[in-house]
Amino acid sequence: MGHVQKTKGVLKCVLCIPITFSVLYIISPSLRILVGLLPMDKCPLESAKMLVLDNSVDTSLNLWSRSKVQTCTSWKAPIIWEGMFDPDLYDQVHKTEGSSVALTVFAVGRYLDAYLGTFLNSSERHFMLGLPVTYYIFTDVPEKVPDITLAPQRSIKVIKVERKSRWQDISMMRMKIISDVIESDIRHRCTHVFCFDVDQVFTGRFGSEALGESVALLHAHYYRVPRSWFTYDRNPKSKAYMQTGDFYYHAAIFGGSWKSVQALAEACYQGIMEDKQNNVEALWHDESHLNKYMWLHKPSRVLSPEYCWDTSIGYRSDIKVARVLWAPKYYDALRTP
Repeated sequence: MGHVQKTKGVLKCVLCIPITFSVLYIISPSLRILVGLLPMDKCPLESAKMLVLDNSVDTSLNLWSRSKVQTCTSWKAPIIWEGMFDPDLYDQVHKTEGSSVALTVFAVGRYLDAYLGTFLNSSERHFMLGLPVTYYIFTDVPEKVPDITLAPQRSIKVIKVERKSRWQDISMMRMKIISDVIESDIRHRCTHVFCFDVDQVFTGRFGSEALGESVALLHAHYYRVPRSWFTYDRNPKSKAYMQTGDFYYHAAIFGGSWKSVQALAEACYQGIMEDKQNNVEALWHDESHLNKYMWLHKPSRVLSPEYCWDTSIGYRSDIKVARVLWAPKYYDALRTP
C-alpha cells in the first residue's frame, strides 16, 4: 500500500512539471530568453519535392532558406516560415484552382465590443487577399456587429449563438457549432475553412501559402521547448489525454479543407461530451482535444509562430515577420459573468 501511495505521489509531481514550467515561463523574462536560444530540430529533406504535398506549388518551397528553424515535420509536412515561399506564385495557383475561404470567429459577450471591429478591419488588410472570403461571425448580439467596408468577393454572415455562463463552455461548444455550419452552409460555398479566436490582430500577410488539407499552428510559447514541457492533458480519465506528442498546437488558429475541419470539430466535440458525461474537463479545454486529434491525425501543413505571435515573449531572431499578434488580454473584465 505504501508503495502504491509513493508511486501516485511521484506521478503527481511528474504531471505538475509542464504546468510549473508554464508559470515560471510567464513570470520570468530571463527564462523566455533562454528558451529562445534552445535549438530546434532540423528538416532532414534535401528538397521540397520530397514532401508529402498538399498541392503542386509546394514543390517550390525553399526548405533550407531558414536553416535555424524546423521547416518540415517527421511525416514530411511543411512548416511555413517567412522566406520559404513565393507569395505571388501561391496566389496565382490558388486563384487558378478556385480556392475560397470561410473564416469563422466567435465574439460573445464583452469580446465583441473589445475585439471584433479591430479583428475584422485588420483581416480585410491582410487575410487571403485576392481570394473569395466569407466571414462567419458567431455572437449573442448580432445587432452589435460593426459595419465593415469589404473588398470585392468578400462577405459577412452573422449567426446568433447562445451565451454560456462560463467562458470555458463557450470555448468548448464552438466545435459543435463549427461542424454544424460547415454541414449546413460552408461546404456549399468554400473550399477551405480557417477558425480564429477574436482576440487577435492581423499585422502582416496571412495568405494562400497557409492553405492546405489540414492546417495546425505552432504555439508561440512552446515551439522551442522540449516535448516533456508541453502542457498536454495528462489526466488518463480525459479523452484528451496524451503522454507525448509531436508539437504543441495553438487552438487560436486552425484550418484546412472543409472536410478536414469538420472531421476535427466533430471529433473534438465528441471527446468534450464524453468528458462531460464522466465529470472531466480537459486542462486547456478544446485546445487539449485539438492537440490529441492532431497527434492522431497528422496535419498536412503546419504554420510557424509568425502566424500568431505574442509580443510579451520578447525579441526572437527567427520571427522575421509577425502576421497575427495576440491582442491585449483583459480576462478579469471580459470573463466576468
